[in-house]
Amino acid sequence: MTDVSKLKKLKGRRGELGVPPTLDEASLNLTAPEFAPVNTATGNSPPLPQVQTMARKIDGRSFRRSKRTVQFATRVTPEWDARIRTIAQREGVLLIDVLEKALDAYETKSND
Repeated sequence: MTDVSKLKKLKGRRGELGVPPTLDEASLNLTAPEFAPVNTATGNSPPLPQVQTMARKIDGRSFRRSKRTVQFATRVTPEWDARIRTIAQREGVLLIDVLEKALDAYETKSND
């Protein structure tokens, strides 16, 4: 059995931190703006984040449920990922639908 008699009790720890600061003494970081303000005197502004030109990721759950139950994962280049996502978005289908059509086309071509 575990001996817990040597553990500190929480009752004695509450007074160790002291009194919390007043609102006047507390930090103002919660009321600070989320983005750095633009310096209007010099016209300098912080650099804007770079926007990726890749296709917007599609949440497959929003389309429909399927009977697919086996997970298939692989690593691809960012360019390949952008290409297949662009095709899926343009066609309005899931990524797996594009892959299934590609496999069908591959098998058809290899059988000829």
